Amino acid sequence: MHAPQSQPVFILIFRLAMAWTFLYAASTQVLNPGWSVADFLDTTKTFGDVYGVFAGARVAGIVTFLVAWGHLLIGLSLLIGLMVRVSAVIGGMLMVLYWAAYMDFPYVGGPDNFIIDFHLIYAFILFYLAAAGAGRIFGLDTWASRQAPAGLKPLFG
Repeated sequence: MHAPQSQPVFILIFRLAMAWTFLYAASTQVLNPGWSVADFLDTTKTFGDVYGVFAGARVAGIVTFLVAWGHLLIGLSLLIGLMVRVSAVIGGMLMVLYWAAYMDFPYVGGPDNFIIDFHLIYAFILFYLAAAGAGRIFGLDTWASRQAPAGLKPLFG
C-alpha cells in the first residue's frame, strides 16, 4: 500500500497539535505555584483507590512536579521533533492514565462521553506519531539518529 503524499503534512500537523496541547498544559502548571495534582486525583471515581495514593501529602508534591515538568518536556520534544518515539509513547501512556482517572464507568468526564473521550483520542494520535517516526518529518530525529551510537538509534524516529 502506498502512502499518500499528504501523509507527512498530516503527521506534522498532529505532532504540532499535540505539542501545543502539552505545552499549554505545562504553562498552566509550571507557572502556577498553587497547582497540584491532588485537586484532580481526589475526584477520581472508578479507580479512586489507585489514584488516591498519589494525592496523599507525602507524594503529591513529587507527582505534581513530575506531571508539570513531564508535560513541558513532552511538549518540547514534540515541537522540535527530537526523541518523538519516546515522548509520544510516554505521552500516550499518560493520556490512558488520565482517561482512566476521569472515568466514572462507563462514562468519562460526564454523560457526554461513553467510554471514549479526548484523552483516548490523544493517546491514539500519540501512539501513531511514535509508530510513524514523526520526529523525522521536519524534526531533529533524523539528525540525532545519525549522531547517536547504534544502540540508541531506535529512540529516534
